[in-house]
Amino acid sequence: MSPRPYQLGRREPAVHENRGRILAAAREILSRPGRMAHFTVESVALRAGVARATVYYQFKSKSGLVEAIFDDLAARGGLRGLPEAFGRPDPWQALDEFIAIFCRFWASDRIVIRRLRAQAALDPELEKVARDPRRRQGLAAILGRMGSAAPERVEPLLVLTSFETYDALATDDRSREQVAALIQWLARTVLQAAQPSASASSAPRSRAGAPGPRARSG
Repeated sequence: MSPRPYQLGRREPAVHENRGRILAAAREILSRPGRMAHFTVESVALRAGVARATVYYQFKSKSGLVEAIFDDLAARGGLRGLPEAFGRPDPWQALDEFIAIFCRFWASDRIVIRRLRAQAALDPELEKVARDPRRRQGLAAILGRMGSAAPERVEPLLVLTSFETYDALATDDRSREQVAALIQWLARTVLQAAQPSASASSAPRSRAGAPGPRARSG
């Protein structure tokens, strides 16, 4: 009788453990001060205590590793709550929840996300794993329920819900919840300007209230 099935069964926990160690090592390197050039497959393997070949076996490429880091961050940062947002019967409430969920995600590991997105902006191989197309699709689905998912409506909201917008608005004197409320208010303002007759009468106020320019005290 071949011992292979037994060996494979013992191997699976080790493979899972290696994957976790590699992802933890990658997050640690990304959170360190210093140049992004330090984030390489070799440096991640060294920090995780595995061979470089093990990283490639697990993730196939550097872009595969970055995509897995995004998946890990998404799970930790609450993006799994998006189906609940899409399930809201009122599309305006769905948009509110969508914005709040992304603000929570952007805030969950801000330094790591900032550095990953900076790398993605500079490296064409990594650009496709930054997940912006998925966010665009989500916004288009919500706006379609409001009557129109035209680019002139989707594009401004894509900017408002980006990490870069969150990162700029999340100052020391503004909490994550305040940033979410501000972006919700800005989203309504943009949509009302795009279709005043359709939106002005139907768009409710944000659950946190419209913060307006007073949201920033500094």
